[in-house]
Amino acid sequence: MLTRLPPVRGRYTEQTPLGDTSWFRCGGKAEVLFKPADFNDLVDFLKGCPEDIPVTVLGVCSNVIIRDGGIKGVVIKLGGPFAEIDVDAKTGVVSAGAAALDFNVAIMAQRAGRTGLEFFSGIPGSIGGALRMNAGAYGRETVDVLIEATTIDRYGCVRHYKPSEMDMSYRFNGIPENFIFTSARFATSEDTPEAIEARMAEIKEKRTSSQPIRAKTGGSTFANPTPGELANLGMEPIKAWQMIDKAGCRGLTIGGAQMSDLHCNFMLNTGNATSADLEMLGEEVRRRVKDMFGYELRWEIKRIGVSADEIPVVGNA
Repeated sequence: MLTRLPPVRGRYTEQTPLGDTSWFRCGGKAEVLFKPADFNDLVDFLKGCPEDIPVTVLGVCSNVIIRDGGIKGVVIKLGGPFAEIDVDAKTGVVSAGAAALDFNVAIMAQRAGRTGLEFFSGIPGSIGGALRMNAGAYGRETVDVLIEATTIDRYGCVRHYKPSEMDMSYRFNGIPENFIFTSARFATSEDTPEAIEARMAEIKEKRTSSQPIRAKTGGSTFANPTPGELANLGMEPIKAWQMIDKAGCRGLTIGGAQMSDLHCNFMLNTGNATSADLEMLGEEVRRRVKDMFGYELRWEIKRIGVSADEIPVVGNA
C-alpha cells in the first residue's frame, strides 16, 4: 500500500502495534501508521491519499477499543505539532491543538488565571477526542466553552466551525466522522490561579475516590440515558451505572475483562484481556440492561478496527 500513498515530510510505518498506545493495553496493528510533520503535511496527505484507502485518526486512545485484528488502511497519529496550547493574554481565549491533553489545557488555563476549563482536568484524553464526542464532566461539556474548531475533511479541505454549526449534544458531535479535528479555541473568564487550583483539586479527589483511574480502563463505557429517552420509556431519571448495577453486572467478568467493582460503568483489563473480551463483556452488559429495563445502552467507548477472525490467513492451511 505504501506505493499508493503520497510523499510526506512525516513518517509512514507498516504493521505498527497499537495495543500499547491504548489505555486498555490491547488491540491489533495499524496496516500503515502515519505521523504528519505538521498541519500542512496532514493537508497534503489527505489531498493525495486515494479515496479507496481507509483513513482513521487516533488520539491518546483513552476511550477506544482497538479490535484484535487491527486497523486497515492508514492510521493517523497526531503528535507534538498538534499538541500546542496558548492562552491569549488580552482576551483569555485558550487555543489548543487536537493532540493536547485535556488535563494540560486545564493546567495552562489555571496558571494564566483563566477559569472555565477546570472540568477538562477530570477528562482523560485529548482535545480532539473531547471535540469529537462533546466530552464533559462535573456539570460542563466541551460545547459550553467552545468558540471555534478547525477541521480537515477527507479531501484536505480546511474548515472552521462554531458550536452552533456542529449539532453538538450529550456525547455527540454532528461533524462527519471522516473530518479530522486539528485545533480549537475556548472561552474563559478571569479568576485567581489559587481558586482555580482548588476546584481542580476537588475534581481530582472526586475522581480518585469514585473511579478506577489507575487501572487499564477506557473511562465511562456507556453514555447516560437522556431525559427524552427515559421519558419515552416512562422511566424516572437513572444513570447508566445504576442500570448496570441493578442488572447485576457490577464485577461481571468475561475472559480478562471486568466491569469495575468501584464504578460499574468502567470496564477494566484485569491483565490479559483481549479486545474481543472487552467488547463481548460490553455487549453482555447491554443485553442484561435491555432485558431488565427495555433500554439499550449506547457505547461511549469507540470501537474501531477488525476482529481477529477477519484477518486473512496467508500460507498453507
